[in-house]
Amino acid sequence: MDYLSAIQITEVISTIFYTMLGVALMGLVWKCIDWLTPFPIIKEIEEDQNIALAILIGLLFIAVAIIIAAVLVS
Repeated sequence: MDYLSAIQITEVISTIFYTMLGVALMGLVWKCIDWLTPFPIIKEIEEDQNIALAILIGLLFIAVAIIIAAVLVS
C-alpha cells in the first residue's frame, strides 16, 4: 500500500503525455521514411516478402525508440 500512496496524479499524467508524444514521433518517423523511399515499403514487405527490408525497418524503429526514450528521460 505504500507504493500506491507514493504515486501522484502528475506522474501518471506526465507518463501518459510522454507515451503519446513518443508514439506520435514514431508515426512521424514512419511517414518520413515512407516519403523518402522511392518504392512503397508496405508492398515490398507484404506482397514481395522482402524479409531484409522488414528487419531493417524494425531495427530502425528500435533505434529511433531508444533515441526518443533517451531524450524524454533527460
